[in-house]
Amino acid sequence: MRLRVDPRTAEVLLTVPRRVSRRRALEWAAGHRAWIEQQLARIEPAQGLGPGTEIPLYDVPHPVEWDERRSRVVRLEGGTIVTGGPRETVQPRLLRWLARHALDVLSKETAEFASKAGVGVTRVSVGDQRSRWGSCSSSGAIRYSWRLILAPDWVRRATVAHEVAHRVHMNHGPHFHALVETLLEADPAPARLWLRRHGAALHRIGA
Repeated sequence: MRLRVDPRTAEVLLTVPRRVSRRRALEWAAGHRAWIEQQLARIEPAQGLGPGTEIPLYDVPHPVEWDERRSRVVRLEGGTIVTGGPRETVQPRLLRWLARHALDVLSKETAEFASKAGVGVTRVSVGDQRSRWGSCSSSGAIRYSWRLILAPDWVRRATVAHEVAHRVHMNHGPHFHALVETLLEADPAPARLWLRRHGAALHRIGA
């Protein structure tokens, strides 16, 4: 049996072999209650998005300024994110705006690195996948987590360089890693480390 706490969703996951009964599995998990509580205590609390909150756009706090009389359209004005309309619709509209903004930024950066690598990319899209920050298919389509827009610019760009490099090498061999570093003109290791340390917290934003 295996017990795991997902730091992105705060879900407690119990994996049980077929031959083990549900009752026995739950009793075994209950015996690890202290460990479960310890792991849950380490998880960043969920951060709602709305009036008076701050969104770490590019890892820089951007306050949300709301006035019901304003337009519902979400806009970035300097270091502030402004919007209006009904209060109860603010969070879903902010999440949609963040995804659109991420797609715009990531599309431009993908085109930049693809030109540098001399390759084509058939499509760029964003989603809210939990298992990976980006993926590249053999057809040339690249998909990112929109939450990269909440990470520092240098972390996001390292992820883009990584996925574009897969248009040349569909593996993680030495030639692939050398190309990532060439495209980025920097060592991508600090960006990977940042995502390992702080990535789970990004999934708690808007949860």
